[in-house]
Amino acid sequence: MAWRDHLVVNTVLSPNTINRMLAAIRRTIKEAASRRLISSAVAYDFSVVESVSVRALRGRLKKHSKTRILPAQMRALCDSPGTATLLGQRDTAMLHTLASSGLRISELVSLTSEQIDQAGDYYTMRITGKTDVEARLAPLSVEAKQHIDSWIAARLVESSYVFTSFEGRGAGKHEYNRLTAEPMSDVSAWRIVTSYAQVCGLEYIKPHDFRRFVATELSAKNVIDAQRALGHKNLNTTQRYVLSGLKPGLTDNLY
Repeated sequence: MAWRDHLVVNTVLSPNTINRMLAAIRRTIKEAASRRLISSAVAYDFSVVESVSVRALRGRLKKHSKTRILPAQMRALCDSPGTATLLGQRDTAMLHTLASSGLRISELVSLTSEQIDQAGDYYTMRITGKTDVEARLAPLSVEAKQHIDSWIAARLVESSYVFTSFEGRGAGKHEYNRLTAEPMSDVSAWRIVTSYAQVCGLEYIKPHDFRRFVATELSAKNVIDAQRALGHKNLNTTQRYVLSGLKPGLTDNLY
């Protein structure tokens, strides 16, 4: 409780960050109690420590924590790497995959070719995310699959991972010498997304905003489809991802 109060009074952390930190402690204590390392009474005392009020600390919320990407902006962003180089081919495939699937960045970098299935003229991916007990099906656009195929054919490196890494820096003819069979790291993928976003004038875009983009666009047609695509157990979670604004003219001809 004292630590929670310290975070509120003596730091400028957002309420969401503070609550995530508190939740981590609760999970640790709960696990310790289940292993009989501490008493159930002590675990109970930790479990009843309340989270901080987001409303009370709303002034600390980041202004650009949730940035909406419009379809035209997403198109420009996904095509920005170009396909003239190996690096551009990989990054183009990666951005189109994110934009058409809503994958988390950890799910993207660990994606293997075996997880991609063809369903008639379309494609799906078998994804086991952080909350999944069994693999869920995630969508993958035909365009994204075509970019993936082009990238894999061009890299000339055998790997089960779709998005493999490069060692060091460089471009052009030296790219082939830098190819590895190892998957990209979360950090590398994050930096790639944000760097291309900045080039397109979308300086606040993060990988998770692609997930919100998929949720927003699919929800406009069918919110259940959005829930299934993102793998949310609770529809309320999906609805929190939706960033669609008020439609112009909504009350015209209302009476």
